[in-house]
Amino acid sequence: MLPAQDWARQKLEASPRHREWVTVKHDGRAVETFIAYPESKGKTPVVLIIHEIFGMTDWVQDLADQVAAAGYIAVAPDLLSGMAPNGGRSTSFQQSEAVQTVSHLKPDQVTADLNAAADYALKLPSSNGKLFVAGFCWGGGQSFRFTTNRPDLAAAFVFYGPAPDKDAMRRIKAPMYGFYAGNDARISSTIPATRDEMKQLGKTYEPITYEGAGHGFMRAGEAPDANDANGKARTQAWERWKKVMKKKS
Repeated sequence: MLPAQDWARQKLEASPRHREWVTVKHDGRAVETFIAYPESKGKTPVVLIIHEIFGMTDWVQDLADQVAAAGYIAVAPDLLSGMAPNGGRSTSFQQSEAVQTVSHLKPDQVTADLNAAADYALKLPSSNGKLFVAGFCWGGGQSFRFTTNRPDLAAAFVFYGPAPDKDAMRRIKAPMYGFYAGNDARISSTIPATRDEMKQLGKTYEPITYEGAGHGFMRAGEAPDANDANGKARTQAWERWKKVMKKKS
C-alpha cells in the first residue's frame, strides 16, 4: 500500500466540498478519477491535475480539494488504474512498485487517459468549458507534454517537471508557467535551454525558481515537518498559480 499522508487525509475529510470518484471509460480502459467541486453559484473552469510519480496519494486528493476551494472543478485521474497485478489502482501498490509502474507508463496511454478525464469534466453541467492543466514531479513533465497534444488549454502549469523536445514544443498553443526548486538541479538546470527553445518558437513560457526549495515542495511544503524554504515556496507558488488562473478565467 502507498504510505498514508494522514495530515492530508485529515484536511480532506474536514472539507465541506463535494468530492467523488467516477470511472471514466475509453478505448477499453477504465480510469478511476477523483473530482472535487467548488461551492459556486455559477459555472467554473476545470483544472486537470496530474499526480506525482507516487501515483494517486492522499496529498493529490487534498490538493484537488484546495483547487476546488479556489473556485475550480478539480479532476485528478489515477493513471495507475487497472495497472496493478489484480487490476487495481494506486492503492494496490507499494510505493516502490508505484514509482516503477508510473515510470514505465506508455505516453500514448497517459495522453488518452488525460484526454478522457478532461473531456468528462468539461461535459459536466457545472463546467464553463475552460480547461487548465497542472502536474507535479513526474506529472509536471506530463503536463508539459500534454500541452503539446491538447490545443484547447487555457494555460498549463508545470511543477518541477522536464520539458519535451523542441519538435513537440512546436505544437504548444497554451501559455506555460513553470514552478521550480532551487535545490533541484536535475530539473532546474534544463530551464535555460527550455526558455531559449520556447522563445525561438514564439511560445509563452514563464518559469520561476524558488531558492532553497527542494523537489516536491508543493507537497513537502504542506507537511507538518516542512522546512522554511519549502513552506515559503509552496505558499508563493500557490498564490501565483491561483493568480494566473484567475486572470486566464
